[in-house]
Amino acid sequence: MSELKLSREQKVALAANLKRFLEDELDTEIGNMDAERLVDHLVKRFAPRFYNQGIRDAHALLSKKIDDLADDFYGLEQPEID
Repeated sequence: MSELKLSREQKVALAANLKRFLEDELDTEIGNMDAERLVDHLVKRFAPRFYNQGIRDAHALLSKKIDDLADDFYGLEQPEID
């Protein structure tokens, strides 16, 4: 997996959201640069976990679809006469 890269716009939007959360919920104010540094830290720490969970979810979904497809194929088989 390559490192998650956020566009400048995404990073700024996440930082603004994080600043609002800290102000509203924790009564804590931080500057824009600190908010962006915190976004960088959170992405570095948690993005791999979210990515891995997404991979596991996709694998489970695909496995179920393949099992369903296999059942459909078995349902198409014709009886064999000996």
